[in-house]
Amino acid sequence: MTTTYASRGMRHRRPRRSAVPFLVPLVIWAGAAGVLALWWSDTTSVVGPAGWLTGAGRITGLLAGYASAVLLALMARMPLLDHTVGTDRLARWHALGGRCTVSLALAHTLLIIWGYSLTSHTNVVSQTSTLVLHYPDLLKGTAGFLLFLATGVLSARAARRRMSYETWHYLHFSTYLAVFLAFGHQLSNGADFVGNDLAQAVWYILFLGVATLVAWYRFAVPLRRGLRHRLRVEAVQPEAPGVVSVHLTGEYLDELGGEPGQFLRWRFMARGLWWTANPYSLSAPAQPGHLRITVKTAGGHSAALAHLAPGTRVWAEGPYGGFTENRRTAPKVLLLAGGVGITPLRTLFETLPGQVTLVYRARRFEDLALRGEIDAVAAHRRATVHYVVDDAAGYSSPLTALGLSALVPDLAAHDVYLCGPPGMAQAAIRALRDAGVPARRIHHESFAF
Repeated sequence: MTTTYASRGMRHRRPRRSAVPFLVPLVIWAGAAGVLALWWSDTTSVVGPAGWLTGAGRITGLLAGYASAVLLALMARMPLLDHTVGTDRLARWHALGGRCTVSLALAHTLLIIWGYSLTSHTNVVSQTSTLVLHYPDLLKGTAGFLLFLATGVLSARAARRRMSYETWHYLHFSTYLAVFLAFGHQLSNGADFVGNDLAQAVWYILFLGVATLVAWYRFAVPLRRGLRHRLRVEAVQPEAPGVVSVHLTGEYLDELGGEPGQFLRWRFMARGLWWTANPYSLSAPAQPGHLRITVKTAGGHSAALAHLAPGTRVWAEGPYGGFTENRRTAPKVLLLAGGVGITPLRTLFETLPGQVTLVYRARRFEDLALRGEIDAVAAHRRATVHYVVDDAAGYSSPLTALGLSALVPDLAAHDVYLCGPPGMAQAAIRALRDAGVPARRIHHESFAF
């Protein structure tokens, strides 16, 4: 089904692109080079197998410590990073960095034990016992390493499938304890730090700086905003089978600065919900005294939102994400939604300037949430909306390069904002690339953990 109006559009202005996404990796690699320089400056020579193994153990230990600080900084929810790099890309970097950190920590442990055992002419078991029980702070360091290892195992895809988002999220808080336990061990036992006041000062500044960012953006700012904005549930409105909109009121909401396409992490102070904060996008442009999210039942938390009582207190963290107008690079835009993925695209459809086309896919007609107001927005801005329904003859269209090109002429000249279930998103990205849309013009933000 297609709803078409003579395109009037809004005046397009080219968003200013941020250099932050390109600078962050450079800064991270520069820091890693600095860590290697610390080892190099403190190493006069490497002799024999024991020396090579111990040297490799020192290098991997230094890099593991540095990587731990980087991991925490990436997920500190700093607006500068979150709004420019994007929450999903930061999460991918964090996941990749986590695997590297665990691997480095494991290599450090094995190499140091092996190298020390060759130097002292003892077996590996005896050397391990000596290190753990007799070296200062190494018992705590071992506990930190085991916590890191456990977190890495639980973050593996096979393990994540067997636990809820909330359980996985809270287990990750053990990472803070692991870093704290390992930090003292590095300064007490690390050959590059013992007697080197400058290196110790730099390490303290690095970790205290990251700890300050985490404490401020993940704890202090949400608490301050919760007390100031005093958000409460105003009403819960059904939108489609299994889909509801939650309307919220509060004070000074214009200070949140939420942009169309962004999301917040919502904590509803109701029984069974208060202990977790889940990410939901704004499904309408933010108003000074009113916010709205639209949620589909996908688990216990989202199902419970349909039964929220008016007046329920709400704590919101954010806004987060870089799925905004700032990612745009071309005058023409395609918004491609699947299911409840319409929520951030609904706000962008209303606010993005220039020529905008919306393609909204669902299984059935009744699953097309917010359709009435989407049509109203399309009529107001004289835009085109394509409703694609899987089980309706005449209204289906394959999610392929050919199918999308039939709906959107000159597809390769469009920026594409994509939001939908993981399977649909992957198929859409393949189809868009096959249709000639450059990867840099496909903007996708996922909440998958």
